[in-house]
Amino acid sequence: MRSHYVSDAARLSDGTEVTLGGWLHEVRDIKKIVFAVLRDRSGSIQITAKRGEVPDNVVDALIQPKETVVLVTGKVVHGKGAKAGVEIIPSRVEVVGKVYGKVPFDIADKDKIPELDVRLDNRHVDLRRPAVQAIFRVRATVQQAFREYLLSQGFDEIVPTSIVGAATEGGAELFPIVYFDREAFLAQSPQLYKQMAVIGGMDKVFMQCLVYRAEPHSTTTHLNEVYQMDIEMGFADDNTVMDVEEEVLKHILRSVLEKRKEELSLLGAGVSVPQKIPRFTYTQLVDKLRANGEKIEWGDDFSRAHEKMIGELVGSEAYFITKWPTRLRAFYSMPSKDNVEVCNAFDLIYRGLEISSGAQRIHDPDLLVQQIRGRGLNPDNFEFYIRAFRAGAPPHAGWSIGAERLTMKICSLDNIREATLFPRDMSRIFP
Repeated sequence: MRSHYVSDAARLSDGTEVTLGGWLHEVRDIKKIVFAVLRDRSGSIQITAKRGEVPDNVVDALIQPKETVVLVTGKVVHGKGAKAGVEIIPSRVEVVGKVYGKVPFDIADKDKIPELDVRLDNRHVDLRRPAVQAIFRVRATVQQAFREYLLSQGFDEIVPTSIVGAATEGGAELFPIVYFDREAFLAQSPQLYKQMAVIGGMDKVFMQCLVYRAEPHSTTTHLNEVYQMDIEMGFADDNTVMDVEEEVLKHILRSVLEKRKEELSLLGAGVSVPQKIPRFTYTQLVDKLRANGEKIEWGDDFSRAHEKMIGELVGSEAYFITKWPTRLRAFYSMPSKDNVEVCNAFDLIYRGLEISSGAQRIHDPDLLVQQIRGRGLNPDNFEFYIRAFRAGAPPHAGWSIGAERLTMKICSLDNIREATLFPRDMSRIFP
């Protein structure tokens, strides 16, 4: 229906006829002239209709409520009088999407941005704001770069199931669903399935998938539906997959910096690519905190305040925390050979927030049973998981990055819901 996007007009010569489609962002009628601003996904442009020079029906067609959807045909004119140095003199205006009633809030008013809940209740309108679209363009680049790098390194992409018959990892509640004549659940993790792919001989796999956790969170960093970016590698330990994750994050940040300069500028967000992501053991960081007056015992989990302080102490936006106390991590994390109180698990912290966790997995079924019992759990309840390792399983390791958390931090957002197109939390299942 259109010949060009708004952003194309500046590159066209005077007199070129174009048909643009978009929303009326602003309309001003000053008797002899009607000025309108047309907005599409690429930007905004001024439409100038002088009475006497432009047919009356064309001028009248521009006088519509804000957010009316129109097609405008006209000629490109460059000049200092127009915003961005270019405007369209219309010869035809067609209203293709009327506004019925009142639009929930004014997109053009930058000084009156509504509360987040109002924005999310009216996401179809909120998404018209250039800054909001910028967030999701950044996120699209994050996910594309993740896939791009791993494909270049010989990983195969797989698609795990979202419907499971039992828990795939401990420590998280499940959303039950009715599955024909039995109870099933929404998957809380692709953990078992990516491990099975490696046990099956695929060796290096990655996936991007939604997972569901029925945990009653009400924070700015948690959701109940999360988009994970995962890998799993055979014949690998924690150090091997941390090497991969370091390069993945650097590639993602580099791609965002190269491809989304305008979006980052619009969001007031800066991105730098680290030369190296340092690694610190859990014990080293406990010692650093203690040396700075923090009261923390070995075996305590780090709080958000601790994570923020650690970032300042180590002087890096991104860093790994390695060799966690075994009892703090999932039962399937491989204990270290030198000290079973410590396991080969790690977290990746970026800008003060955990964006990823991973570990070398236990691939010996007898050790797996031992660890399950050590947590006070019944191995019979995990038979579906344990039996996958009885047919010969190689050493393997993997990790998962939360796409929303990473996008949130790259874009300098205050709430993870802003990095989610239609967030799902304890109180929100609409729209």
